[in-house]
Amino acid sequence: MSAVSSRLPVFPWDKLEPYKATAAAHPDGIVDLSVGTPVDPVPELIRGALVAAANSPGYPTVWGTAELRDALTGWVERRLGARDVAHTNVLPVVGSKELVAWLPTQLGLGAGDRVAYPKLAYPTYEVGARLCGAEPVSYEDPTELDPAGLKLLWLNSPSNPTGRVLDKAELTRIVAWAREHGVLLFSDECYLELGWEAEPVSVLHPDVCGGSYEGVVAVHSLSKRSNLAGYRAAFLAGDAAVLGELLQIRKHGGMMTPAPVQAATVAALGDDTHVAEQRARYAARRTALRAALEGHGFRIEHSEASLYLWATRDEPCWRTVAHLAELGILVAPGDFYGPAGERFVRVALTATDERVEAAVKRLG
Repeated sequence: MSAVSSRLPVFPWDKLEPYKATAAAHPDGIVDLSVGTPVDPVPELIRGALVAAANSPGYPTVWGTAELRDALTGWVERRLGARDVAHTNVLPVVGSKELVAWLPTQLGLGAGDRVAYPKLAYPTYEVGARLCGAEPVSYEDPTELDPAGLKLLWLNSPSNPTGRVLDKAELTRIVAWAREHGVLLFSDECYLELGWEAEPVSVLHPDVCGGSYEGVVAVHSLSKRSNLAGYRAAFLAGDAAVLGELLQIRKHGGMMTPAPVQAATVAALGDDTHVAEQRARYAARRTALRAALEGHGFRIEHSEASLYLWATRDEPCWRTVAHLAELGILVAPGDFYGPAGERFVRVALTATDERVEAAVKRLG
């Protein structure tokens, strides 16, 4: 039996354990800014919807309820500026990480195919390519890639880990290039509602896609905007032919969003107030941490959006990780996201106000 895990890189977070132990030994406890996992409460409106739908003894459908699809299409039009979005243009998924990891397999990709993703990127793009036996390829500018054999192109704006935002002109150029060469484009836009110094734009905006969703799909998640990482609530929007094929495959695979989570998603997408409140929390934490890091000798690059500060002291990232661990602060080394990050660390904004205040004091 051949172990599929042998195709995959070492799980990066295991390497951080010794530094976590050092940080945890701080007299005032650890400030964990390494993983971008939400720490604030799930809004009451969403919890209420989940509870109200708790008596769900039957199987949910993979495509979701009509009410859920109405919520998805309505949000895509209202928030992203997309036009004429039908139910066939949306598909709920069981969290965005599941989608990223298994998409190349579900698209039927394999040996001889290539999957491209940014040079600094969420590691699961590479994992997805390796799981199906395709060749992973990283890029600085996707339009400089050799399109031969390139079957799937990942964009990520705002970026994890850097917070970089691709502007409307860049997105338009890349979409046109992908269509010219018959390359399917998936845009991971999970941080789109967390723009600070730039206003992120979706590939589904008519100025970018020309009003057609052919060859283009956007990925969205409720994990960050609504503190629903524990619910595994995410969805796709875009090319109806691509989503129709994925729907058939996912039906066979039983990849169903639980019925109570579908109801919670409807409530979450129908309310903007909790999103604004959560943004305000993250904005305050970002301002405090950025000032403290810069005062401590760090330089912040990009970081105009998302839930992270991309920071450097112009030294190897593990030296920075060790230095901050001695202060009781745990961050993610930049090389988790590719060799290009080897002199950076990623600092998450996902800690309570009390823990962020502790980090600010220690950096001071």
